[in-house]
Amino acid sequence: MNFEKLLNEGKIEKVEKTEFDSSNSEKDLDFAKKGMETGNYSRVMAVAYESVLRIGNKLMNYLGYRSIGKEHHKHTFEFLSLLNINQELLKYFDNIRKKRNDFIYRDVENISRKEALEIIENADKLIIDVKNFVIKHK
Repeated sequence: MNFEKLLNEGKIEKVEKTEFDSSNSEKDLDFAKKGMETGNYSRVMAVAYESVLRIGNKLMNYLGYRSIGKEHHKHTFEFLSLLNINQELLKYFDNIRKKRNDFIYRDVENISRKEALEIIENADKLIIDVKNFVIKHK
């Protein structure tokens, strides 16, 4: 795993390694699932996205890195893509990152119930993929 390009571009920096813990990501995702009852699907999307971002950050810290800069969310996904974790889901959540940005910063609500359920399902899959990556690389 070579992260030199991201380091040189100022997108990530080295930090002290931490233990890997996925519990907060899993709590976020459980919260998103419960949020489906409210009908606020854009907020569900944002929380499910945060569960993925959080586990990505935990994995980065576990490996001794963290993303930095104005586009630190984007940098997290760039980092994860170098690990050969489910590339399709990483691209998917990079697109969800943009939708979340519209919701958070532009007050655009554009998520249907069906899409919210899909986002939750994909977040669940990506969390499992990251946990399996850690198990495999311990």
